[in-house]
Amino acid sequence: SVRTVLLSPTMPATYPRVLPVGDRAVTVELSATLDAETVARVRSLDARVRARALSGVAETVPAYASLLVLYDRERVPFAELRTGLLELSRNLESSEGSGRRIEIPALYDGEDLEEVARACGLTTAAVVELHTSRAYTVLMLGFSPGFGYLGFVDERLRVPRRKTPRTRVPMGSIAIAGAQTGVYPRTLPGGWNLIGRTSLRLFDAANPRPSLLMPGDSVRFVPALTLPEPSPSPRAVFSGHGARVIEPGILTTIQDGGRDGWRRLAVPRAGFADAEAARRANRCLGRPEDAAVIELCGPGLRLAFDRATFVAITGPRVNAVLERSDLEGGRMTVPMNVAVRVRAGNALTVTGIENGARGYVAIAGMEAPAVLGSASVDPGSGFLRPLEAGDSFEVGPMDADRVRRDPAAVPPRRDTVRVILGPQADHFDEQTIETFLRAAWTVGLDSDRVGARLNGATLAHRGPTEIVSDGMVPGCIQVPPDGRPIVMLSDCPTTGGYPKIACVLSDDLGIVAQAEPGKTSLRFEAVAIEGL
Repeated sequence: SVRTVLLSPTMPATYPRVLPVGDRAVTVELSATLDAETVARVRSLDARVRARALSGVAETVPAYASLLVLYDRERVPFAELRTGLLELSRNLESSEGSGRRIEIPALYDGEDLEEVARACGLTTAAVVELHTSRAYTVLMLGFSPGFGYLGFVDERLRVPRRKTPRTRVPMGSIAIAGAQTGVYPRTLPGGWNLIGRTSLRLFDAANPRPSLLMPGDSVRFVPALTLPEPSPSPRAVFSGHGARVIEPGILTTIQDGGRDGWRRLAVPRAGFADAEAARRANRCLGRPEDAAVIELCGPGLRLAFDRATFVAITGPRVNAVLERSDLEGGRMTVPMNVAVRVRAGNALTVTGIENGARGYVAIAGMEAPAVLGSASVDPGSGFLRPLEAGDSFEVGPMDADRVRRDPAAVPPRRDTVRVILGPQADHFDEQTIETFLRAAWTVGLDSDRVGARLNGATLAHRGPTEIVSDGMVPGCIQVPPDGRPIVMLSDCPTTGGYPKIACVLSDDLGIVAQAEPGKTSLRFEAVAIEGL
């Protein structure tokens, strides 16, 4: 049963503990509190795990009081990994002083500087003096690529977050909230108090060390009277010969298998929302399963082809037509799940998506620009962008003998989504967990590639509605204070601060991604971590 691998909701927590985060990750919790000693022990555990190179471990993501470990369940079972991680968690020593020392030039002219000074009973000069008088440790990275949570701020400077977050905080803004300070690495929404700015680039995907800050680094802010102009961020370029975007359609993006290996820098994996459908499209063309495809969320995509190639369309039901001068009437309905020959001068138009939310178009030989080893568009991180009219792609050589001449098999449609309870199932009583598993859920209209917000029952927390932020993967089901669950999808951040009642199995995440907002009814079924 599920309770054979999870703490009972009524059992008190003992640390360290290793809990499943879905079927491909675990979290090693060392404490439930945020303090300097625990943060240092997490870094020590992270160093041990990385040095030991445990079988099957793919990535580690250090957080405040826990370490997220992503693994390959085909190479190492949960029970064996749990035993190894608990062994490495013994007698952890502090790793203070192991990071780099970094100075950040700071111009203190932030919008909230005077307000912070009044709230603290200080002058603005005293705020600056206190903020620059100590070195801060990078506690963890999260929120956005390169955003370092720095601690700890002088007690005389501790002010809460703004009641109403800003929708736009400029890149380079220096801010404080509670016991922490940080620098916004790009223009983002945010609720911290802005006291200054820097022109130093905190994250540069083209740099061999993309993130300026890493956990354990020591950071000092150095007052400056002026700042140099920041270098402009490069804009994604989609250009080549072979296929052109005439009309982009609705939120149409390039996606591939995703950005593995960068989560510790707060870089989301991104990638296919419905991996099975996207990989099926590539298999139809004899391409690598994780090669880049076009992911679309509705009608309107229109492509023109300057070179002969093959295309394959997959998803729920994608209605598309191909304009070909050699056909009677000049148009043909494009069949799904099979390679379709396209000639130079042809045009492909998607007219609609039925019984689902996302469709995929694969093009044989298509090449796309990449950032950090992936062509996946992640607007929240600023990596690449959705397609626009006028974009074009290089269509390289293809092997016509590799394409499928017969339709690929399509798995039967399901609306039951398998989950593994936890890692914070103990934040909910048994009745709430039963409600979660028995209720029928629909996806809200306010959902996106970051998360599917569920409509249905309201889930009550047994205790605090927030946790010390820990690692997160696509599939995690967070329950914020309003009790409305959110299933995290491909573009979700790498850490989160709400309790996670369960996590969707990786093979079932596409079911949620394909749920039609307000229409498709979903139910969750709890399964055990072993013997899936």
